Amino acid sequence: MDRTEGFGVYIDRTLKKVQSTFLQVFAENNIDLTIEQWVILQRVHLEGKDASQADIAKSNFRNRATTSRVISGLCKKGLLRKSRFRDDQKRYKLVITEEGSSLINAVMPYIKDLRKVSTLGISEEEFEIFYKVLDQLWENFDQYEGRI
Repeated sequence: MDRTEGFGVYIDRTLKKVQSTFLQVFAENNIDLTIEQWVILQRVHLEGKDASQADIAKSNFRNRATTSRVISGLCKKGLLRKSRFRDDQKRYKLVITEEGSSLINAVMPYIKDLRKVSTLGISEEEFEIFYKVLDQLWENFDQYEGRI
């Protein structure tokens, strides 16, 4: 049997488990966010005052339409505000509201706990190898797509 047979199923299975666990923790703690909303809210928080909608889409490997839809949902919830950059009227600037900052502070302990649990029984060296393998898979498929 080919050693690579079915590795996509394992990646998909693991991703679904991660997402369902995060959503379960969110539900148990009355956190009204989807995984995509959390990822984008956190990215905007990490980017700070220079967060743009285009940069968030690139850093999360989502298309602009999906990113725009998720950002609109976060704006409707009062967690983000969207405006234009003063020096570039074509780009949208994203700002976390006070309510958004409070939510990030409330969610982070759960996120840190989930991250800690996720690496139980995995050494730092093994985790670095895991990232290296994922990066190499990405690069291999990225190069393959470029050939088409």
